Amino acid sequence: MSRHRSPILLVIALFIAAACSSATPTGGGSGAPQASGAAGTLVYYADVSDLISLDPAVAYEFSGVLLVHNAYETLVRFEGSDLSTIKAGLATSWEPKDAGSTWDITFKLKSGVKFTSGNPLTADDVVYSLQRVIKLNKSPAFLFTDIAGLKPESIKATDGSTVVVSMPKTSSPQGFLSILTFTVGGIVDSKEVKSHETSGDSGSGWLLDHSAGSGPYVIDHWTKNAEVLLKANPNYGGTKPPLSGVLVKHVPESTNQQFALEKGDADVARNLGPQQISAVQGKQGIATTQGNSLLLVYVGMNATVKPLDNVNVREALRTAIDYDGIIKELLKGNAKKVQNIVPAGLAGYNDATPFQADVNKAKSLLQQAGQTSVNLELLVPTGQAPGGVAWADLAAKLQADWAKIGVTVTIKQTAQADLLTSYRAQKGQLVMILWGPDFPDPDANVGPFTDYAAKSIAYRNGWDDKTIAQKGRDAALITDTSKRAAAYKDITEYVLHNGPYAILYQPTELFGLRSNVKGFAWNPMGWLDFAAITK
Repeated sequence: MSRHRSPILLVIALFIAAACSSATPTGGGSGAPQASGAAGTLVYYADVSDLISLDPAVAYEFSGVLLVHNAYETLVRFEGSDLSTIKAGLATSWEPKDAGSTWDITFKLKSGVKFTSGNPLTADDVVYSLQRVIKLNKSPAFLFTDIAGLKPESIKATDGSTVVVSMPKTSSPQGFLSILTFTVGGIVDSKEVKSHETSGDSGSGWLLDHSAGSGPYVIDHWTKNAEVLLKANPNYGGTKPPLSGVLVKHVPESTNQQFALEKGDADVARNLGPQQISAVQGKQGIATTQGNSLLLVYVGMNATVKPLDNVNVREALRTAIDYDGIIKELLKGNAKKVQNIVPAGLAGYNDATPFQADVNKAKSLLQQAGQTSVNLELLVPTGQAPGGVAWADLAAKLQADWAKIGVTVTIKQTAQADLLTSYRAQKGQLVMILWGPDFPDPDANVGPFTDYAAKSIAYRNGWDDKTIAQKGRDAALITDTSKRAAAYKDITEYVLHNGPYAILYQPTELFGLRSNVKGFAWNPMGWLDFAAITK
């Protein structure tokens, strides 16, 4: 799991009362729920029990991120599912410069942009929005304060269309630009939000279930535990959305989503498992598709435990695993074979996959290490792993693979919270778990996996390689994208063979669609552009 997100997709058992009573151009109206299947409305069935707020400075759960992404624009952005190339958003230009004691990034704003209220975008709106994240200090604020090292005074407007952000030299400019593509970088209409401030809340009470952005859609209403309705923003400056509305219905049960899709009540079913996907495939009027995630399922090997302190033993364990069997048989193809610490989709991804069940080579590596019989304990979570396989079944597969090379593994299955307690205290020998980055930049993985001092993954596995940790810190600060990519390739190659990890796979997301739905493209950060969809 990541440093700040929970392993169960951030489901938070706290529901905040929503539902409003009067429609306004900026959302929050009583517009009656639109009938499912309406020609101009996309009906999206999903489990949205994690929805806490629709405020871009507060939302950090998957459902909130999906909705906020479609109501707000950011200074820079990624397009489609590509998370490696920064594109222009509300800013037409940006360039990190060495200002001596700081990195300074100057953003020039696009002209003619209007918020849903009709107010024009200004540099003051940008300054207010970014400072507001720091002031509120909610779940995503650490991305600005801890990762980027920002303070309110770090963000200044130099004229009506120019904003300068000054960062400490210890923070990564490229990492910060990636953070700004995330919903925490959503720019709000400062005049509109200020008019709804109550008791110094910076308008967060109102933005709980309203919107004040410049994106293609506006929040019409949120009825808790029932639905959220988005309506097309009449003042949107980009290509007008083909669909006038998006109705997100809260339907947590996968089988109910399947039945609604088959009946035509749902256009999209978000939470179908492999069983439901198989059941609907080939049925008239239904299509299925996959989308990438940024999760990695892996086994950590505690380098303080003998014989895992020997690099050849760790390489032997990696070499003995039947990765293709895991993906094709256990996961039914619902995963990508990734063996490096940066997932596919991010800049810095290394597609090298040199390991695949070579028993003789694995035995030879053990012999080189002076090991002919090894006994280890494998900590495994309870429940389902990403991709539609039980953690226990995945562990049993590894146990069988390692037995072929003389490594006896005892599986100890425990609740994930207890497993993490042991893992964080360096008490696991082998630990099977998952990780997802906190922001779409390779440093969000390379730092935790290489830097022992960060007290994250490298620390949990007792791997203190100061040389590779420094290379990771240096790579994060490189501003030239091609040089940065080359640095990450060197780092990932080294960790692939020397680190204490066996990366098993990168799971895919499964979706069911009505066959007339076109333009559906899932972004690995957990959203899609509703404005690109037709039906």
